[in-house]
Amino acid sequence: MKQAIQREYQQLRQGPRELGWGSWSKALCWLLLLVLVAFMVPTLLILAAGKLYQHADRDPDRGAIGYALTGFGDGHDIPEYLDQGWERAESLWFYNVTQGTNIIPWDFFLELEQENSSATQIRYFRSNANLDSFRYLLQKPTLFNPEGLPVGFVKDTYKRREYLGFNCATCHTGQIVYRKQALRIDGGPAMADLDGFLWAMQGAMEATLEDTAKLQRFSDAVLARNDWKRALWGGRDYLSDTDVIDDLKLWTERLRQYNRINKSQLNYGYARLDAFGRIYNRVLQHVLNKQQAAEALRLLSDQQGRSLLTEQHIKSVLDGLNETVLGRQGFELMLGRLRQSEPTYPGLSEQQIDTLFTILFNEANAPVSYPYLWDVAHTDYVQWNGLQANAGVGALGRNTGQVIGVFASLDWQEDHSWFRNWNLAAKISGQSAKRHKIDFDSSVNGVNLSRMEGHLKNLLSPEWPEHLLGVIDQELAARGKVHYLKYCASCHETIQRDDWNRKITSKLLRLDKLGTDPTMANNATQYAGRAGNIGQTYQGTDVGQVIVGNTAPVRQILSSVTAGVIGTADRDKGIVRRIADQAYMLGASFFKNDLQPSIKSGDYEPDTTADPYASLRAYKARPLNGIWATAPYLHNGSVPTLYDLLLPVEARPVDDDPCKGDATHHEYKHERNTRPERFWVGSREFDPVKVGFVSDGYPQESGSLFDTRLVGNSNRGHEYAAGRSTPLHSDTPLPQLCAKQRWELLEFLKTL
Repeated sequence: MKQAIQREYQQLRQGPRELGWGSWSKALCWLLLLVLVAFMVPTLLILAAGKLYQHADRDPDRGAIGYALTGFGDGHDIPEYLDQGWERAESLWFYNVTQGTNIIPWDFFLELEQENSSATQIRYFRSNANLDSFRYLLQKPTLFNPEGLPVGFVKDTYKRREYLGFNCATCHTGQIVYRKQALRIDGGPAMADLDGFLWAMQGAMEATLEDTAKLQRFSDAVLARNDWKRALWGGRDYLSDTDVIDDLKLWTERLRQYNRINKSQLNYGYARLDAFGRIYNRVLQHVLNKQQAAEALRLLSDQQGRSLLTEQHIKSVLDGLNETVLGRQGFELMLGRLRQSEPTYPGLSEQQIDTLFTILFNEANAPVSYPYLWDVAHTDYVQWNGLQANAGVGALGRNTGQVIGVFASLDWQEDHSWFRNWNLAAKISGQSAKRHKIDFDSSVNGVNLSRMEGHLKNLLSPEWPEHLLGVIDQELAARGKVHYLKYCASCHETIQRDDWNRKITSKLLRLDKLGTDPTMANNATQYAGRAGNIGQTYQGTDVGQVIVGNTAPVRQILSSVTAGVIGTADRDKGIVRRIADQAYMLGASFFKNDLQPSIKSGDYEPDTTADPYASLRAYKARPLNGIWATAPYLHNGSVPTLYDLLLPVEARPVDDDPCKGDATHHEYKHERNTRPERFWVGSREFDPVKVGFVSDGYPQESGSLFDTRLVGNSNRGHEYAAGRSTPLHSDTPLPQLCAKQRWELLEFLKTL
């Protein structure tokens, strides 16, 4: 006993005993567990709340309305829905969830009058008649959409301000009309004319600023809305007429800039958009640094080649702007100074400003059809030319790039934070070794983008509605299936539309073999621009790392800034929510996405160290389930119906007709034997015989004329049924199908 007491006394004199490794490891594990719980609990609560909210709006018609007064002669009753795997609430959530786009202030859109509106006949820009003229899908007020705006028109809140935004559904929800009955197609291509919509909005805003009475009506209405906000929750965006007018001037100028930067000699018309051209230009606008802005200004000259700006002009115009990145405000300040006629500023005309835009940006002249979205979450490579792999964070990158191009607020500026050298965004955007770095703060809502991508996994392709469009002739379709297997299946494999584990392979075909209009694919590889701070950084490709030049392919610059935006936490949220959202967003990309990295399939130019993006000079083929609901056809929408797609571009000699001598030849000899050279687009009236939209016989002043003779509009190529294109892994065209065989093949296509 005495010895035990002495040992205890000695231990007390020596002080507390050191913990052993086992004790330290236990303490560390408990600490990590507490930290994990601290972040997992709010994350799970946020996810649970999001799921409950996602199913809250259950309008029986999914918000859709009948509308008889269209200018296209395609009035209809309340649209029906087919079984595409989404319940009513799931469609409504997709239509109304925000993804972080800010077009103009919310109150401005609700109170803006049309350009030709007057005090005696007020016409609001947001009226159903006006929005239908741009072919947006009209909706009634519901829980998620109390203002009753069209599909995809959403309210976004960013830095405590409210904005009109678009989401994926705006351009990726379709509708067809047959005999006054409409069918709404979730994930289908829209008929929308976004370019026309934006130019008309610019005209309406400019007319408001120019008309004193209209401007006062507008200001009074906006202030009244703000008084209502103050009464409800004490917040308001505008306090006076001056606040409203100054902000209207600012947003009018921003929209004017956007439209002029993306102005194209090729009219897009309905049902298509050069989305990538616009994304590229927006990136170039916001990544420009001071040195490269000066270089562009030195290149600005008159018709005789004389410089329009002196060195003193350039110094004054760029004075005080950030060296690393001009950002949106710096770019706007530069343009404002260029227009001023003070002694140190050059006083450029608007035409000369447009010339500067041609130096800084690329023409957005390759409009393509809005792709349909079913199976997109199961597909290895997406975009028309297979630009983006879908594995890992690929889907998040694709969606983030889309929001960057479609009106996200991009508050990019130099990063002065104390942790800038350890910033995730700087590292993954390639800037970690740079002394100065860009902070990619933006309105992009990565969490909702991840949710939308997961939501699309449940979306199924639409099946041909026999109750409306006619019963499929199964005997005819069986014969057509033989033609499909011979002519189509090598590229367009058939799949089970509701197989949860389906993996979709995009088959890429090089341009010279496919023969379709090359403009979009060429622009994707050839367009270049000033990289700003992204220059002199490393970027990986499928054939090794490349150094991004000071002037570089825009796709390289886009990849870097997209990574930077993904790696930047949402500053609108508290620190716990911010970290939880980042964890969910990146975790969903890696753990909910079961697509793994894989090589491309098809017959394409392989990427090489000398040409690392050669494989992008191609277009992809994918399964054709639901193809009947996706007109117009080819990637640029240059063919109005599926039957027209089976025809040659140019007629063969009569003696070369494969139907000659067929007992049924007389039934088909009066049909059109070539694809239409020009046709009208805009009506949703469906042709169930030729499978596509009606392209003549409706009020054409409401539509847009599609001329296939123009660059970017070519309807050539993909002439397999006409015996003029060689199938995949073959050098010899198959025999031309005669008219009877074409109808058989068309009947089978309805079954997919």
